[in-house]
Amino acid sequence: MNDRLAQALAFVESNRDEMERWIARLVSVNSFTDNPEGGRKVGAMVREMLDGADLRCRVHRSERFADHLVFATPAKGKPIALVGHLDTVFPPGTFEGYRREGNVARGPGVLDMKGGLVLAGFALLALRHVGALEGLPLRFVIVADEEIGSPESQALLRDVCRDAQAALVLEAGRAQDAIITRRKGTGGMKAIAHGKAVHAGNLHHEGVNAIWALARFIDEAQKLTDYSRGVTVNVGKISGGQGKNTVPDRAEAELDIRFTTAEDGNALVGSIFDVARKAAASVEGASIELEGGVMRAPLERTEASAALYAEYAACARASGLGDGEAALIGGGSDANTLSAIGIPAIDGLGPRGKGFHTKDEQIELDSLVPKAQALVRMLLGRT
Repeated sequence: MNDRLAQALAFVESNRDEMERWIARLVSVNSFTDNPEGGRKVGAMVREMLDGADLRCRVHRSERFADHLVFATPAKGKPIALVGHLDTVFPPGTFEGYRREGNVARGPGVLDMKGGLVLAGFALLALRHVGALEGLPLRFVIVADEEIGSPESQALLRDVCRDAQAALVLEAGRAQDAIITRRKGTGGMKAIAHGKAVHAGNLHHEGVNAIWALARFIDEAQKLTDYSRGVTVNVGKISGGQGKNTVPDRAEAELDIRFTTAEDGNALVGSIFDVARKAAASVEGASIELEGGVMRAPLERTEASAALYAEYAACARASGLGDGEAALIGGGSDANTLSAIGIPAIDGLGPRGKGFHTKDEQIELDSLVPKAQALVRMLLGRT
């Protein structure tokens, strides 16, 4: 081990309590995606935390969400992209505060993913401490809308990271420190059925029942699920009608779609359109319109991402962590977005924990130092 690496690892070790202090600060401020004021406060804290790293920070203002942040070194060349988000899934008042019980810390976003932001931040501070950061081409992108699919920040991610050599995503760390190389693609669609409203007693024969057309659509759309290929369609919400004595002229269904390859995602959306046309034709006078489609392409394992996984796994082993590869993950992340434009990406590099998106969200505090040290080894190896 060379002196610079030893000093950087020692810096992380000596700042273990400071890392927890920052996590507690971030978790104590609600940053629900649709709470931009809270998100901006968390973003300001992250900027404060990284002040000692001498990174340029570009603030991308948003009218709907908190600001998106892009930190960068001055070094030229193809950058390494670190990716995180500051928003959580918990509205104000539903799950608040930071608390510690032995080796476990709980709170909204402690795992997903304020712990990951702090872990990455102190890895960068360690590199700055040993004079290695300024010569490393790097972008640290922190978005404010990831929990709802990054509808606004996907374009920013593609723009800022389009020439990146690799992407390291600090989402929730898994059991045994499993490294994520595959995630399903995700999508959302809304089916809106239109009919003709009449009195169900007097003019039933003149009505066109939108709920009937929608029911036929739902039945066939659900049948597009194919577990053998990792393709699922879930109709999770329906609404429509005015009352039992009125033939309904409008009904809606909201769909969640998942798939393992970009080809399957595009084919699935096409099949859903076919199902909508056939269902509408089966109820004379009805029509069905569709909104939405693929939101995130899948994170697919490629030769390049497999090599990136092996590189990080060696750093994880050297830091006393597990180095296994996670099974296919059903949910998407910003790793999907970058993978879709050809950037090798791995994910799940945040603190080890469990319970994300639940009121039992937690991290194992003793994973903070080795996870940050693994990231230090990885980044220092690329300088």
